[in-house]
Amino acid sequence: QVQLVESGGGLVQAGGSLRLSCATSRSALSIRSMGWHRQAPGKQRELIAEITSGRRTNYAESVKGRITISRDNAKKTVYLQMNSLKPEDTAVYYCNVKGYTTWGDKYDDWGQGTQVLVSS
Repeated sequence: QVQLVESGGGLVQAGGSLRLSCATSRSALSIRSMGWHRQAPGKQRELIAEITSGRRTNYAESVKGRITISRDNAKKTVYLQMNSLKPEDTAVYYCNVKGYTTWGDKYDDWGQGTQVLVSS
């Protein structure tokens, strides 16, 4: 049973910071990319940051300069450091891990989501 365990969401005032974490039970060697998506009420889920096994990063324009994604391969964990938070960052944040199993099957795992609420 594959598990993605997210933590770190909560309530923060505008201008504040939060750090999200997501640990996977997948083999570290199988992981190709780890990322964070978010879904605000009434909006579609969007990719905000991802990091590849080679540590190449990609960010949505709306969060560039405020959010940093990183990963610890030994802990099989991806982090999302969010600074200068704005009310429009309020959303449910989902961790996403992509890779290939030992047998070459592609996988695309999602976390249960963690709520981030930014008050003005």
